[in-house]
Order: sequence, then structure tokens, then C-alpha cells
Amino acid sequence: MTTGAREHYLGRFAAHRARLPGASLPWLQRLRDAAIERFAELGLPTTREEDWKYTNLSALERRLFDVVADGTRFSGLGNGVAERELARHALDGTHRLVFVDGRYAPGLSHVASLPRGADVGSLAELVATRPEVAAELLDTDPEAEANGFAALNAAFWTDGAYIDLAPGVAVDAPVHLLFVATRMDLASFPRTVVRAGAGAEATVIEHYAGSDDAVYLTDALTRIDAGAGARVTHAKVQQESRRGFHIAGIHTIQAADSRFASHSFAFGGQLARNDIATRLDGEGCNAKLAGLYVGSARQHHDHHTCIDHARPRGTSRELYKGVLDDASRAVFNGRVIVRPGAQRTDAQQSNHNLLLSDGAEVDTKPQLEIWADDVQCAHGATVGQLDADRLHYLRARGLDAATARGLLIHAFAADVLRDITHAGLRARLSTLLPGQLPEDMGELECELLPTS
Repeated sequence: MTTGAREHYLGRFAAHRARLPGASLPWLQRLRDAAIERFAELGLPTTREEDWKYTNLSALERRLFDVVADGTRFSGLGNGVAERELARHALDGTHRLVFVDGRYAPGLSHVASLPRGADVGSLAELVATRPEVAAELLDTDPEAEANGFAALNAAFWTDGAYIDLAPGVAVDAPVHLLFVATRMDLASFPRTVVRAGAGAEATVIEHYAGSDDAVYLTDALTRIDAGAGARVTHAKVQQESRRGFHIAGIHTIQAADSRFASHSFAFGGQLARNDIATRLDGEGCNAKLAGLYVGSARQHHDHHTCIDHARPRGTSRELYKGVLDDASRAVFNGRVIVRPGAQRTDAQQSNHNLLLSDGAEVDTKPQLEIWADDVQCAHGATVGQLDADRLHYLRARGLDAATARGLLIHAFAADVLRDITHAGLRARLSTLLPGQLPEDMGELECELLPTS
């Protein structure tokens, strides 16, 4: 990391420390001060670190971003850019919380009636009105400051969402968290916390979007606690500006018999990194991770996942797929750990990549670390191009070359979308994919992907 970037963010923290949410709360300031000290020690990751060896951050380091200084509400209903982005990305049948440039925008948000025991809102407002609850939700997370970006988020976060569910509470409609970036050269640090009590159920859609051609940094961190028997589904949709930077971490802790499903879709950003980790910390847990990344031009998508089987009888399934065109590049590192004593673990992982051009590239590294003997574990990875025989078959039945290629690409991606249970989100994603493909493939009908 360059000295200039390190000193820039240390200086920004010193200048804005007193304006950050919870500045009058000693416990929160201690957390922030510890985080900035951790950043001063770590700096931003470099390619000399194993987990970042394929992701060069020099372009991000050369751009010194300003920071959101406080967690006050976004003033007014919204600016024209934010309202336009909302119209593009809103999903029917959801509870919606909108954050513009890192701050909660109540005028753009809509939360319908929630069941008793379900608490949803702005994290900054929770700190201001019920700091004792915020203290519980923001309890120290050892994974939260694992690298310099996570430490920056812990130091600078100004707002984000919290979802707090009492035991047994089920929220029928998904909670849609829409983070919109509109300002050039701004860094925002969204923090999201989900706590699902024993037997609780919820679906959370975490969605990032940016105005066209804006250059900015989103540094996001999400913590999910799934209590015993809880069922939490988390969908992440990354549609940042093609010139934006997106770095995010999602850390989940699962109690006994809980179910966690993660669906990750990465389309935007010139450089995007997503770390997803879940620890199966009780017997009988189930985790399912699925993802799709689509790159073109010179985009760079990096996904690092970790499924940590810490207790017996855990089951995990992981499927990530990538579609890469032009000179885009992707990184996939999937790590599965089976701890000593985590007997009768069943873990399956796969990563498949489709390269549409000679200039596209992917680095894939599935990993299994097994320290128990009564397990069933497997992993695999493939990198290839469109099947010439299948293309010939479709062409022989009257399809032109572009439609045939597009149909095969849709079929390749369909497995990842099939398990999306919310019909509106599934339909939206199925229409997004053609827009990420080469121009001559972008007119396919969305019915080519399953919607039921």
C-alpha cells in the first residue's frame, strides 16, 4: 500500500472522528479507534498477500476518495440521480430501505407492517435512539477486521441497516436494502447487521447500484447471526458503476440446525471483491452458497468464500459460475474447512467458468482442509469455451449464431438463478444477464431462464 493512501485515510479519520455516529458513546469510539489502529498496521492488501495475489489494487490506491462524514439522514426526498436509480432497481413485494451515498433516505424507503418481534431500520438511527441495542448488534467480530478494508469499514461506517428478529419470528416479504452511489470520488462504508433468533426466518436482498460512469468506492461489511434452527436467505446484487470500486465482506455465524443460503450476483464495477464466509458453529447446520459473476471490457471480479465446518453433521453445497468476455478477469477462491471433531460432514463445492474471448482470464482455486475422518467432501473447477457441437446443433435448427451463443450462455447461468425463491428478484436477474453480454447477444427473451 502506498504511504499516500494510508496517510490519507488516517487523516480523514482524525478530521471526522467527532462527527461519526455515536461519537459520544465511549464503547463505540473504542471500537472505531481500535479499527483505525488496525488499518494503520495492515494498510490495504497487496499482491504479496496470498489471498490478494491475483487482485492488483494500484488503480484504487491512486485515487484518494473523500469520506461521508456523518450518519444523518439523506436530506429531502432524494436527488434526481437517486430517484432514477430507485425506479430502476426497486422490487415489488419487499420491505425497502434505501441508502444514498452512505446515508439513510427515509423518503425513498418503504417498510410495510412487520410482525411483532421484527425490528428493521437505520443503524445510525439505532445508535442515536437505542444505543444499548446497537451495542449488542455491533459486538466485536474477530473476522470484521481481517484486512485493511474491513478495518476501514469498522472505523468509518456512518450508516447501514439492521434486521433484528426475536425467536420464532418470520418475515414473509424480503427486506430489500438498496445502496445507491451518486457522487464522484466519494467512499462510503455501509454496515449491515442481521440477527435472527432461534427459529426465526427472513430473506435479505443486499443491492448496490451506482450512477453511470461515476468513480467511487463502496467498502461494505455485513454480519449475520443465525440462531438455532433459524433460516436466513441472503442475496447480494452488485450493479455498481462500471468505473466504481466495490469491496465487501459477509460474515455469518450459524447455530445448531440453522439454514443459511447465500446468492451472489456480480455485474458492475471496474474492480469488485466479495468475501463470503460462514461458520457452521452448531451441529446439524446447513449452508448453501451460489454465485454468478459476469465480466466484460477490463472488469475484474474476485470472489473468496470460506465454509467452516466447526461442528458435526454439517452439510454445505457451493456452486459458483463465471461468464467472462473481452479482457475481463475473475478470481475464485473457495475454501472449505472441516475442523477436528466435525464428523459426518457433507461438503460439495464446484466452480465453472465460461470464457467468451481469448483475452478473458480466470484464476480458480478450490480448497479442502479436512481434519476429520468420517466425512464426504468433494470439489472441482472447470474453465472452458462454448461447446462447438452444441452451437452446431442449434444453428442446424435455424438459430442464428448470436442467438445460439446467447441461448447456451443463458443455459450455463440458469443453475445459479433456479434457487432464487422471490419471483420478482428472479425475473429481474434473468433480464439483467442479457445486458451484461456482448451487444449482439443482448436481445434474448428473458423466458430463456426459468422463472418458476
